Amino acid sequence: MALTGTLKDFGMAEILQLIGQQAKSGVLHLKSKSDEIHILWADGNVVSAEDAGRKAREKLGNLLVRAGLLTQEQLAIALETQKRTLRRLGDILTELHMVSREDLRDMTALQTTETVYRLFHWKSGTYAFEPGDVEYDRETVTPLRAESVLMEGFRQVDEWPMIRRKITSTAMTFERLRELEPERASPTHSRTISLSRPLGEVPGDDVDAAFSALESGDKPAKGDAGSIGKNERRAFDVAVPGRAVERIVDLSRLGEFEACKALLNLVNAGYLRAVPPPRRSAAAEVGAYARDWQLRLRHGVSRLLATLAIAATLAGLAWYVNSRGFAWADPGGGGAFRDNGAQRFIARYQMARLAGALEVYRLERGGYPEDLGALVEAGLAERRDLRYPWTEPYYYRRKAEGGFVLLSPVE
Repeated sequence: MALTGTLKDFGMAEILQLIGQQAKSGVLHLKSKSDEIHILWADGNVVSAEDAGRKAREKLGNLLVRAGLLTQEQLAIALETQKRTLRRLGDILTELHMVSREDLRDMTALQTTETVYRLFHWKSGTYAFEPGDVEYDRETVTPLRAESVLMEGFRQVDEWPMIRRKITSTAMTFERLRELEPERASPTHSRTISLSRPLGEVPGDDVDAAFSALESGDKPAKGDAGSIGKNERRAFDVAVPGRAVERIVDLSRLGEFEACKALLNLVNAGYLRAVPPPRRSAAAEVGAYARDWQLRLRHGVSRLLATLAIAATLAGLAWYVNSRGFAWADPGGGGAFRDNGAQRFIARYQMARLAGALEVYRLERGGYPEDLGALVEAGLAERRDLRYPWTEPYYYRRKAEGGFVLLSPVE
């Protein structure tokens, strides 16, 4: 199927509907000014959406960090492993037990939907569909039906203006006016839509009711717990005083639209009060910018000089250690440094590095090595890492049932 043209001639809705109705597989390429998005289709369902110009903060690893599911240190380890193995980041994160498969599935779906729904705000651009088979991880990806994408996309376009009347800035914060009532055990208490499940499963009555409430401009009755759904409760939990909308969106894991809509419902219901970000006059902003520039210049010079001084000190210390050593436990080393507390502190850090190297070795080779020397041969550690800061090497044993034992040498 040859499908190319401009969005002025053939709208986004018609393109998605046509691919979905014909159950096509392939890649839909869309370009608009500086944006370039590629949507992967499998049998008429959306399975992935990739933004060629995706910012670093919008990549999967950083989304997991911003959502509080992953630490920056864990991401660095996973990315380093990805460079060595050329495997998918998600597979590495789940195998290292850094992220659960369920959380990975939810965040992958959120990344895809956030990318796709941005297309409904495009005013112009070009498209080209390239048919063919596509590969995707069936364990972590939930295909989205074209009809569901269309319904949700149009709903967001219609409701965003009403939401932005009160949620006017991502720097806005909120004040808690009262706590939420306990959740009632009712199968129909929520009128919100969760992106963690396929959109096609959302009851139509719930969508109509939520849209009608927003369209009429009526506020939910204060104290009416029935107007508070799961999305509102999740947003309320992370909407602590002083936390901006942008951060609430990240931690709620609902996506920008659903998180902002939940905040609006909480404000209308009297649980939160929106606090606008502080405003400064033009003259104050110019003066602050000038002061900031001068301070940054002074601080930059100070940091540069301090960095050079520290680098010179560390270089001298490294030369001294490599040439003479600290003689941790060598009686003939002269001036022996025998602080066992310092040794144990450094050893904990060193053992953590060795444990990480062992996990990378397992991912690359399919199992743990027979001895630590294999890490040196694989380029994952240096020879001195196997004993530093001790004179004896670390104790290592591979367990028959899997796993390993790694201990400091006995003095």
